[in-house]
Amino acid sequence: MTNPVEELARRRNAIPAPSPTGNSLPERVLKSRWTWIAVAMLLVYTAALAWLFTDIVANLQINDDATGLNVSSVRQAAWLALPTVAFWTVLFLLADRYRPQRLVVWFLALGWGGAMAVLISYYVNSWAAAHLGVAGPGDPASAARAAIFIAPFVEEAAKASVVFLLAIFFRYRLTSKLSTIVLAGLSAAGFAFTENILYYARVIVYSSTTISAGDAQAALDSIVLLRGVWTSFAHPLFTMMTGIGIAVALRTHSKVVRVLAPLVGYLGAAFLHMLYNSQATFAQGTMMYVLYFAVALPMLLAGLFYVFRQIRNESRRVRSRLVDFVQLGWLPPRDPEVMARSRTRFHAGAVAITRGWTCFVDTIVLQRTLTELAYLRDGQVRGILDTGSLPRERELVEKAKALRATAISDPRGMKLNLPRWRRSKPVSYGPPNYPG
Repeated sequence: MTNPVEELARRRNAIPAPSPTGNSLPERVLKSRWTWIAVAMLLVYTAALAWLFTDIVANLQINDDATGLNVSSVRQAAWLALPTVAFWTVLFLLADRYRPQRLVVWFLALGWGGAMAVLISYYVNSWAAAHLGVAGPGDPASAARAAIFIAPFVEEAAKASVVFLLAIFFRYRLTSKLSTIVLAGLSAAGFAFTENILYYARVIVYSSTTISAGDAQAALDSIVLLRGVWTSFAHPLFTMMTGIGIAVALRTHSKVVRVLAPLVGYLGAAFLHMLYNSQATFAQGTMMYVLYFAVALPMLLAGLFYVFRQIRNESRRVRSRLVDFVQLGWLPPRDPEVMARSRTRFHAGAVAITRGWTCFVDTIVLQRTLTELAYLRDGQVRGILDTGSLPRERELVEKAKALRATAISDPRGMKLNLPRWRRSKPVSYGPPNYPG
């Protein structure tokens, strides 16, 4: 029976309830709230995309003579936009290595950006642009004034809102700047994916129905290269700023910082977005290349450097916090070194998978358990978590102790248990011994 005092303390610290044990995998999946959250949001995202494309595709006319979009152009544009979102999704998932989120959380962030954020931005941009008296073909937000002064604030708020929601309801899972950067980047990648579909589809239709457009394939290749390659980092880079602000707010006990950090991050993202849109609108010829190589690329390199630095910081944090438990005698001395290095963790997983499925699963669970223990300790040291987190601490220590019997806790010096394929040696027979 659950202790009411401990239950209240657990809720106050946003610590999840212990997972039920003894149930089969299908029962655990059906009883998990994440399963039903994923199902509900899948339906919401599907409805949002259907609403968006139905509104855009159905009888949208440009200058009273050319259809804006059609189903075949959207299908072709989706295939062209897919490599870009796949690249950035894989990149962000690789960065989320020390305490990776659930697949459901990654899906929520990516789907929100690709469906809800685009839908919100489309209608709010159009409404605001109409009130500004902006006139333009198709989407009113494509006009310069709306693109510079409206779209950055609307789109950055729409993309980052999923990170705010996750921070409110599941803040225990967001343990570092890396966590929120990844979620913000996934939301931005999903947003850029749907936005690229709209841009590509418009170029496909316009260039194929307008004689003065010239070579239709060349026009399509040009915009795919521009949006899908050269400037594909723009949306993730902008939204990362808001993600950093949310992370700072989550890892401090100062109420002032908790309010100001997300606001500063959001305004920084909107300012960068505004700068990007203004230069994309007005810069021409040589100036475009100067701005790209002198401003945009250095910003990208700075963002990548910051992410790599955060990965190293997480490694040091995991090591230092696990050392506290080693000094208490609760963990063996090898754990901090093994758990702090991505290469060693990957090696442990590779060794475990060659020793059976049970060994592999227990190894991954052990790594996640010790990593959660490290971040739990970090929250205690920072004053974010109070004594209500102590039962969870004991639970994680006992869980790690139980897993060591079947998991690979230290793979150093161990080799993969691969089957050996040897060529069978030919059988040599002696000379025949005939009778007589």
